Amino acid sequence: MTDRINNIQICSRGVWDSTVPGIFFDDNGVSNYAHMLEDLIQEYPRGEKGKNDWAKIVDKVKQKGKNKKYDCIIGISGGTDSSYLLHLAKEYNLKPLAVNLDNGWNSEISVKNIKKLTSDLNIDLETYVIDYEEMKDILRSYIRASFPWIDVPTDMAIQAVLYKIASREKIKYIFNGADFRSEGKQPVEWTYSDSRQLKYIFKTFGSGKLKTFPYLTFTKLFYLGFVKRIKVYRPFYYLEYQKKNAQAFLSQQYGWEYYGGHHHENVFTKFAISYWLPKKFNIDKRLITLSAQILSGEINRTEALNMLFTQSYDSNTIVRDINYVLKKLNIKESEFEKIMLSENKYYFNYPSNYKIRTLIIKFLKPFIKLIVPIKLPVFFEMESRKQKKS
Repeated sequence: MTDRINNIQICSRGVWDSTVPGIFFDDNGVSNYAHMLEDLIQEYPRGEKGKNDWAKIVDKVKQKGKNKKYDCIIGISGGTDSSYLLHLAKEYNLKPLAVNLDNGWNSEISVKNIKKLTSDLNIDLETYVIDYEEMKDILRSYIRASFPWIDVPTDMAIQAVLYKIASREKIKYIFNGADFRSEGKQPVEWTYSDSRQLKYIFKTFGSGKLKTFPYLTFTKLFYLGFVKRIKVYRPFYYLEYQKKNAQAFLSQQYGWEYYGGHHHENVFTKFAISYWLPKKFNIDKRLITLSAQILSGEINRTEALNMLFTQSYDSNTIVRDINYVLKKLNIKESEFEKIMLSENKYYFNYPSNYKIRTLIIKFLKPFIKLIVPIKLPVFFEMESRKQKKS
């Protein structure tokens, strides 16, 4: 039977609830998000099939990089996924170049983790440092725009830097630590933004000019993927992987340290996920991640529901964290209070390339798969979800 708490319907297989955009339920109380994730699990089975599929990818990567210094590139943050990905790359005798984006917000623990892993595994590390004054202006602009995912500029920069360095080094493969089984798939209303929108928000709410900040237009991304043939693979789609097991292994093997929560290796990301989203937008990303972990067997549903009844942030440290963010971004407390009370905005409130990107992906899906050779199940399917519901 479908659970209902305060008139909020909860998926009978996960903890997705009716506050998640685009969600709907079948007669058994199973959400479309659960069905989508189950489709992905079938599309990318682990076990022997997954190992064999991954082995074919590894062989291809090694062949392409046979006479090169590096055969793949891995973005590393010091977090669980990227750290374990470095270990896996060496386990499969690959030649990765590790790249870290320094946007001025990395925690001390994450920096130590990066140094430990790259040193112990004898992997070359390139740190790309963003001009902090420019980064500060951009992040401050997204906060003033009352935008949900205020850390999206960092995501854009990471993608741009990985492609930029891959192109420079003539590396054809980027490995990504994403794992739908432990992270799920976020609705576009919570996370979407693009380069056109970034430039608009910065022009409207910022104070300077975009001079050095790295970002990719859709055209540039298509060029790098289709012409330069740079592809993105996600190893955890194929291989057995659980965060808790990975953390225990990394700690024992390399002296890796845990940073306290999902994406808390970056101070600003921690603030965005644990405070900004739930407090201002009533968005709890744990609905997505915990649901995915239920379906993948990492936790049970009762555990997940109990976790959702706890605050997403630490009451003992949240004031300190907020003050740190405001001081670092030069935002006065009085201005922040006004922003928190202001009308919430989303990607559809500001100019973007969302509609044209959706059409391009719809009609050029075979070409898109040359860039990201995986199934594209949900990222641009907000409209299709609504159509199915109606």
